Amino acid sequence: MNLCVDRGNTLVKLAVFEGERLVYESGAEKLSEEQLTLVLDRFPVKHCIASSTAVLPGFLAASCGQRGIGFLELSHLTPLPFRNAYKTPATLGKDRLAGVAGAMTLKPATDVLVVDAGTAITFDFLDADGVYRGGNIAPGVAMRARALHEFTSRLPLIDLYTPGELLGDDTRSAINNGVVYGAVFEIDGYIDSLVLKYPKLSTFLTGGSSFYFDNKLKNRTFAVKNLVLTGLNRILNFNVQ
Repeated sequence: MNLCVDRGNTLVKLAVFEGERLVYESGAEKLSEEQLTLVLDRFPVKHCIASSTAVLPGFLAASCGQRGIGFLELSHLTPLPFRNAYKTPATLGKDRLAGVAGAMTLKPATDVLVVDAGTAITFDFLDADGVYRGGNIAPGVAMRARALHEFTSRLPLIDLYTPGELLGDDTRSAINNGVVYGAVFEIDGYIDSLVLKYPKLSTFLTGGSSFYFDNKLKNRTFAVKNLVLTGLNRILNFNVQ
């Protein structure tokens, strides 16, 4: 079994895979040694991969080492199941690499766009030949709402919600709809532009803020909650086979 650890900007997610089948998943704001021990006691993990936007806790690699579990920290030097054409691989987010690996696992030999809506909204493209061509980074919806509050004198900081009507009828709904629908139109715009060159494009939507876009996008997307974890498992299997 494989243990995959994804430490993002807001949550730490753990997943256990048996082959390509997800058998366990959990999430928390912070990974504790006790939580890790419970997972390792419960499942016969043989290999572990970790991806982090920050520094990983030292006990993760240590615990794996004590149990004879092979440990791999995803980095720009890690062999990947696709070719990375990014000009600055050392600065490329590891979650972006994992998301692409997850998409190619679910849709092999296909042009894929991964839209990961979290703290930021990232767009990553892998062509059908298995070459990662790059992508873009944009502010996430919460960041957009906070920017409107912090860079103006009177606009309030609001709690975002999934909008109904396109246009707001008060300041709160105007901010909310502007933020959410602005992101919706942005995502649809990327898809529309890429489809002109890659007509068989498949788009995957993931990330903690992706629910804001439910039934809002005009283009067809595949909503996959655990896309990054699926990709980490794919990368780990690629390295241990």
